[in-house]
Amino acid sequence: MRVFIIAEAGVNHNGSIDLAKKLINAASSSGADSIKFQTFIAKNLVTKNSEKANYQKNLTSLKESQFEMLKKLELSKEIHLNLINYCKSKDIEFLSSPFDLESIDLLNDLGLKMFKIPSGEITNFPYLKYLGKLNKKIILSTGMSNMDEVKSALGILIHSGTKRNNITILHANTEYPTPMKDVNLRAMVSMGNKLNTKFGYSDHTLGIEVDIAAVAMGATCIEKHFTLDRNMEGPDHKASLEPDELKEMVRAIRNIELALGDGIKKPSQSELPNIKIARKSIVAKIKIKKGDILNANNLTIKRPGGGISPMNWDKIMNTKATKNYKEDELI
Repeated sequence: MRVFIIAEAGVNHNGSIDLAKKLINAASSSGADSIKFQTFIAKNLVTKNSEKANYQKNLTSLKESQFEMLKKLELSKEIHLNLINYCKSKDIEFLSSPFDLESIDLLNDLGLKMFKIPSGEITNFPYLKYLGKLNKKIILSTGMSNMDEVKSALGILIHSGTKRNNITILHANTEYPTPMKDVNLRAMVSMGNKLNTKFGYSDHTLGIEVDIAAVAMGATCIEKHFTLDRNMEGPDHKASLEPDELKEMVRAIRNIELALGDGIKKPSQSELPNIKIARKSIVAKIKIKKGDILNANNLTIKRPGGGISPMNWDKIMNTKATKNYKEDELI
């Protein structure tokens, strides 16, 4: 199965449509399947006095609240439509994570066929029920949650009308950047197996090795934050890939896809010619006359293959030579 790669622009557009379009250009050039933004209305998302996360405090002004920070990063319906059309021109799918019911309606009205549920909404019953009724393709991030919470959210979506096979669950850790010791990539597999869903990984580590490992472990979807420049001001730039790194991640994932193969152990087409060269045959150790008894004194095993396989050694022992053999001649 082809891995669905989401280049997560998030709020790295810093409120600028021009910067958003440059991010779309970079995502398209990388070979990613989609670029994802975030759709929210700040007044519907946070209270006026909500604190920022610690990583946000370190990367943005301490004077502004979470509400003030998010207010500057809202995208209007007009901007959404503009970006959707621009994505079409760049042959990359537009995605966005809605953070409130009004934002779900906005994205649905704009014709999105796939919705990404952010980790923070996994315990939001009204949100899950509302979105589940739409029976869209859903990607559910599961950062900060335990198995019971994931199972509960999945149940709400399915009971509300979304088919199980339309849901992909992403293992995630919401710390930016995620320490390697906290990735727990095996949880991705156990979650998918126990809940009988497609699974993947939403990555906030530095670098791309965990994404590659996730694909090798069976992930069908990878989401990764990216930016044009990690030194830009904003909460998520520091834990994001830059365009060249995103391109390298996509290249590596596509190679791993090819390398995983079909799971059937058999010689590949490329190595078939090597069988005769690398394997061995039963050969004459010395000159052998017709009628001589074949045994370990006059037989040995050498390359090339193509003669009698050494797996038949015991069958050949103590039989009579049917012809004369020169030294090193295949029996």
